[in-house]
Amino acid sequence: MSDKPTAEREQQLLNAAAKLFTHYGFDKATVSDIAIEAGISKGAVYLHFESKDALLDALILREMQAYARSWVEAVEAEPNGGSIGAMYRCALRALHANAVMAALLRRDARVFGQALRKPGSLLLAARSGTSRKEFVRAMQDAGAIRRDVDPVVTAHLLNMLSYGLVSMSQIMDSQEIPPLDALLEGIADLLDRALTPADGGNNQAGKAIVRKLFEAGAKRLAKVRQVRVAKS
Repeated sequence: MSDKPTAEREQQLLNAAAKLFTHYGFDKATVSDIAIEAGISKGAVYLHFESKDALLDALILREMQAYARSWVEAVEAEPNGGSIGAMYRCALRALHANAVMAALLRRDARVFGQALRKPGSLLLAARSGTSRKEFVRAMQDAGAIRRDVDPVVTAHLLNMLSYGLVSMSQIMDSQEIPPLDALLEGIADLLDRALTPADGGNNQAGKAIVRKLFEAGAKRLAKVRQVRVAKS
């Protein structure tokens, strides 16, 4: 078995870490466990990541980027993707499909354990309390969301919908939860009815905002990655 670092092997390790962290939790999963799951020697892990914490940081960065890419691609693919309902349906579908991002939104202690409390943790830095407010304000300025709604309250309601989607399965019987597609369509319809301007809104402006958010987010993640690499 070769221990030469490769991009492919790094992805194997991240895939293994994602599986074990979400299943057993960060605290219980060891570097040896991750190496075995990835089919790589334990020593090879340290050719890519100096510690389990560094591996978690890299995983979070990858999943944040993957989530954002899935969201923007889905929005671009829909003719009406710039409406608040379609936009949020795409975001929630991408979130539901990404177990790491769903756990991150919940600040899931079972998954992330002690990493949630470590100073300098990327888990803490990943909090984005103001980003959704900025998103709502940008959508209002572009004419894609009604101007007469409070952006702070609206942003909080959107956060509640996201959190509820990834959390209800933990407190409710799965048989009581409607199918995912029905839920997402219901949420999209609710948001469109509540927030779309009377003139139908500016769908293309909404898509442009998503593209702008994705580009800005990609730049922020690239800077974070550079800082983490420089420190390692």
